[in-house]
Amino acid sequence: MTNKITQQDINNAVWKACDTFRGSIDPSVYKDYVLTMLFIKYLSDVHDDKHEEYLKKYNGDVERAKRAMQHERFVVPEQSHFKFLYDSRNESNIGELINIALTDLEEANREKLYSEDGAGIFQNIDFNNSKLGEPKDKNTRLKNLLLDFNSERLDLRPSHLEGNDIIGGAYEYLISNFASDAGKKAGEFFTPSEVSTLLAKLTKSAPGSRICDWTCGSGSLLIKAGIEVGSPNFSLYGQEANGSTWALAVMNMFLHGFDNATIRWGDTIRNPKLKEGDELMRFDTIVGNPPFSLDKWGKSDDKEENKAADSFDPETDKYNRFWRGVPPKSKGDWAFITHMIETTYEGKGKVGVVVPHGVLFRGSSEGKIRQKTIEENILEAVIGLPANLFFGTGIPAAILIFNKGKVDNTNVLFIDSSKHFESAKNQNKLRESDIEHIVSTYRKFNEGKLNPGIVEDKYSYVATFDEIQENEFNLNIPRYVDTFEEEAEVDIAAVQLEINKLETELKTVQEEMKRYLKELGV
Repeated sequence: MTNKITQQDINNAVWKACDTFRGSIDPSVYKDYVLTMLFIKYLSDVHDDKHEEYLKKYNGDVERAKRAMQHERFVVPEQSHFKFLYDSRNESNIGELINIALTDLEEANREKLYSEDGAGIFQNIDFNNSKLGEPKDKNTRLKNLLLDFNSERLDLRPSHLEGNDIIGGAYEYLISNFASDAGKKAGEFFTPSEVSTLLAKLTKSAPGSRICDWTCGSGSLLIKAGIEVGSPNFSLYGQEANGSTWALAVMNMFLHGFDNATIRWGDTIRNPKLKEGDELMRFDTIVGNPPFSLDKWGKSDDKEENKAADSFDPETDKYNRFWRGVPPKSKGDWAFITHMIETTYEGKGKVGVVVPHGVLFRGSSEGKIRQKTIEENILEAVIGLPANLFFGTGIPAAILIFNKGKVDNTNVLFIDSSKHFESAKNQNKLRESDIEHIVSTYRKFNEGKLNPGIVEDKYSYVATFDEIQENEFNLNIPRYVDTFEEEAEVDIAAVQLEINKLETELKTVQEEMKRYLKELGV
């Protein structure tokens, strides 16, 4: 084959495969089917590529090739192979056959496809589900999906691809497109790519770092943070509460070649899974886009539930994460933020987290927690983003950077980037220049090159601890970055002339009206 398959070819082909479901099934549901099929096809094609290599190497000795395949990255049982499923596409129980294929694939690769606590990555997906329609419709849909993935343009053998990261790229492409189609539900599994890039650059990790996203969704932000290291020497960790999304994250890691990433499934606050012994694991860098102002994040009010042995109460949290104070029941923002701060290394750990603006100024328990983090001198930067960047919400968000290695610098950098974006049809986008502007300003501050006061008019400001204290630890950006636009001066004399002219015109019109009414005898 002369022409190598490009990223664009594959993106177009997988997007076309979604036509099978469009119009009849919600994208937030069907994405799991398409992405799982992409994963099976990829494992099958890599298997075939390797098998051919071994056959050449051993001069066609099938047994030796078969033995060698047992030591490959993934073992693909015959009935889990895409070709077997494709050949069975007209069977009346095709949904069931795909389910069996997935179970066998999990069993053959337990080390990789099961989490430490015994959950297999395909346990939340059912190809025999009535969500896919009545039996006849479902079978037609699954057959079409297999036909689409059998296309030459979806030959995913590494020897046929233009580059190694194409599969990971196609997966990301699909996820971001599903996110724009799925509307409100999308925020749960995807952080827009530009925001991920920005967070990864702001928290850029050194080689050898442990990097974590405690609310990792489908894993794209975590992968960006890893790539930003600039060397393969880093380790990735994540946790995700939604089972289907957790499975997407695990597949995403493999498709990007991060086979050693540890992604766990569970509720991060109530049941954090990334542990060393009885202690929570600690990290060099934590990135995150947790759910905005999550209600009922902590203690349950349900009396029955409270009797349960595993009922969670932040007041008596066994990891003592909430020593600064317990956030309100109806707003989990500071619960996630303090969890992240508590799980970074002392003296050097860094956290980059996306938050709604309320986190910056809300009072009562949130105000007290905020004050403590500022007094501890771990808050480094507050960055305001444009509105309508995220899926499922138009509200503007901000990024907070916490740095446990701030040492002597007690100032905090404020950036208002809310006016810097490109307006797109459904959503605003950060341009490369907008990201660069934020990152370069932050790096200068981080290196100690910016003095207190205005750094750049209407854009950035360095506040001292005393200023923030005077503002009662309120971090609302307009208190620091003055974005007030002067109104044009008003020429009073000209305005008076205009009023006189309008009054004269009005009199004339009124006279005319009187005349018409008189003529009509009204």
